[in-house]
Amino acid sequence: MTFKIGDNVAVLDDIIKGKVIKVFTNKIVIETEDGFPFDFLPKELVVIKESQRELSKFSDISNESLLEKINHTSSKKNIPKFKTANLNDKRPPMEVDLHIHHLTKSTRGMDNYDMLNLQINEAKFKLEFAIKNKISKVVFIHGVGQGVLKTELAYLFNNYHVKWYEASFQKYGLGATEVYIYKNAKGS
Repeated sequence: MTFKIGDNVAVLDDIIKGKVIKVFTNKIVIETEDGFPFDFLPKELVVIKESQRELSKFSDISNESLLEKINHTSSKKNIPKFKTANLNDKRPPMEVDLHIHHLTKSTRGMDNYDMLNLQINEAKFKLEFAIKNKISKVVFIHGVGQGVLKTELAYLFNNYHVKWYEASFQKYGLGATEVYIYKNAKGS
């Protein structure tokens, strides 16, 4: 695929989007919507020609993960009710983006184990902050990837008095988990 300066692009295995600002033979530099430059291989990017919202109006859904997510969202009405940390549940949930580029300036010198530990430690810190401050809902944005971080988050959540579900597909896509904190939650 050929890229030109000004193309709107998305990263294939992440939720990063931006505009192409430099094009080299083996490297494309994009500026994210937040104004940060990132280097990618051309095979890691795809040009966005239409917004996903516009495309979905005219296409049939055949992605199994997507269909499962939509079915899960519609069956969410059967989720048992329980007392959360704050009775005024109308506030939006606290959002925690666990993508590695949000947690550190550079991953240079870090292997996958180091990055995963940084992400899990951040999730633990934010969850304990929410419990301490009586925040009833937290959304952890982890991305889709291989599912390693999502699995590790499930192990983490098992240590706390919380329930967790996949977050709203309409707002977060497939890569987020919403955590509900019980009123008398205590960390381990």
